Parts: sequence; structure tokens; C-alpha cells
Amino acid sequence: MKKTGFFVIACLFSICSFAQEKNPIGLIETPKGKIYIQLFDETPNHQQSFIELAEEGYWDSLTFNRVIPNFVAQGGCPDTEEGFKDPEYLLEPEFVKGLTHIYGAVGAGRDDNPGKLSARCQFYIVQNKDGLHRLDNDYTVFGQVIKGMDIVDAIVYQKRNSKDEPVIPVTLKVSILYLSKAEIENLTHF
Repeated sequence: MKKTGFFVIACLFSICSFAQEKNPIGLIETPKGKIYIQLFDETPNHQQSFIELAEEGYWDSLTFNRVIPNFVAQGGCPDTEEGFKDPEYLLEPEFVKGLTHIYGAVGAGRDDNPGKLSARCQFYIVQNKDGLHRLDNDYTVFGQVIKGMDIVDAIVYQKRNSKDEPVIPVTLKVSILYLSKAEIENLTHF
């Protein structure tokens, strides 16, 4: 009887743990507001890289450094050569069928390297409402904005200079929230 009771309790604990599984959600705080990003399990290396850099506070002294209406809001790049040359900051591409450059897609920046290696130090958010499908299979999409596209829209329409940098810097504070599916649903309904 004790073994059966223990088995039932273990099964219930396992079911409850599964129901409470937490998913990593990127949170980008800016002077304009908050942007929440679902990170895709289908791109595990990019997901893990984003989580690591966020938890290290890597982007917290950086900005959205390139904003172009009907294109992207790009942030995080320290504008140093190491971002594109240092192997520690490069990732193999993870192109996944079905993960495309739709409105709100989050992708990894890169230079024109022939291997299409991602610069893990920078990311961009697609702001074009029709998407940017010409970038599909050239740049890795690893997430999707689930709340805060109004903030991205406000960021890209900032006054900018000839290099597409906001005249007034748009600072970043990037962190990771671990939320259940119910918490994510609640978040996206408000």
C-alpha cells in the first residue's frame, strides 16, 4: 500500500510540475516602454545565447543603435569589430522552416560573412507590417514579440541621424522572465 501511495503522489507531483513548466521570455525595457519576446525552442543555440547575454547584463549599457521605419529596430551592437570577428560572439545559423521574418520577428544580426554566422551580440525586431521575407534563410529568426510592438513602432519613428541612429539614444535593459503558459497568456491579453 505504501508503494502505491508513493507512486500516486510521485505521479501527481510530476503532472503538477509539467503543468507549471516555465518558459524563458525576453524582456527589453526602454524609455518608451517594455517589449516581451517569446524565444523559440527550435533555435536552441540562439535562445541560449540570448538568455546568457541577458542574464550577464551584456546589453544594459547599450542602445537600439539602428532604427528604420518599415524595416527594423536593431540593438545591442557595441559597434566594435569583435562583434563580427571574435568567435566567442559568433553562432552558426539556425534556419528553421516556418520561422520567418514576419512583423515582430526577432532575429540575429550579422555582417556579410559567407557562412551567415550570427553576431550574438546584436538583435533586431522586424517593424515592417508586411514582413521582410527577403531576409529569410539569410538571418536567423529566434523569437517573436508577444507584447510591445507599439513600443517598437515608437522606437523606429524616433528622429534619427544619417546613420539611422536615434538622435536621443534609446537605452536597453534586457532580462529573462520565466513564465508558465498561463502567465504568458495573461501577459498577452493586456
